Amino acid sequence: MGHKNKYWTLFLSTLTISTFTFGGGYVIISLLKKKFSDELGWIEEKEMLNLAAIAQSSPGAVAVNAAILVGYKVAGLPGTIIAIIGTILPPFVIISVISLCYTAFRDNRIVAAVLRGMQSGVAAVIADVTVNLCGTVYKETQVLGLVVMVAAFAASWFFSVNVLWIILACAIFGVGRTWYLHHKEGRA
Repeated sequence: MGHKNKYWTLFLSTLTISTFTFGGGYVIISLLKKKFSDELGWIEEKEMLNLAAIAQSSPGAVAVNAAILVGYKVAGLPGTIIAIIGTILPPFVIISVISLCYTAFRDNRIVAAVLRGMQSGVAAVIADVTVNLCGTVYKETQVLGLVVMVAAFAASWFFSVNVLWIILACAIFGVGRTWYLHHKEGRA
């Protein structure tokens, strides 16, 4: 596939996903995976999972972060720029149009009902992403990784531990484990 065709496919894919997706970055990640891993085969599923994790842990909008990483992986710096434009253009246009009609939309019961209905669909898509990504993690992760994941969830959900402390603890654990495994291999 030529560069121009790849760029065009990347642009149209990110533009289409961004245009017809409601629910934010977590929903877009699943659609990026379906498009670029499942349909086009440009990114392996495991690598897409890693890109999703990086996008979620980076500052900024998850959808834009994911588009940056996917664009760069697919086509380098030009792919990054193309994916960013394809991802931010639809929300920019939609918000611009909505801002012109804000007062009419603000009090409209039908629009409010439609948006509440869309929340159910968004919840279903996010649940689908969670199940699929957890399945991938389960297949490829050792028991210790699953224990850390469950412990992080429990700390946040049941004990209301600040997410910053959980991330810091996981980072320290990951660095320590990597250092230990690296030195263990060096002695073998």
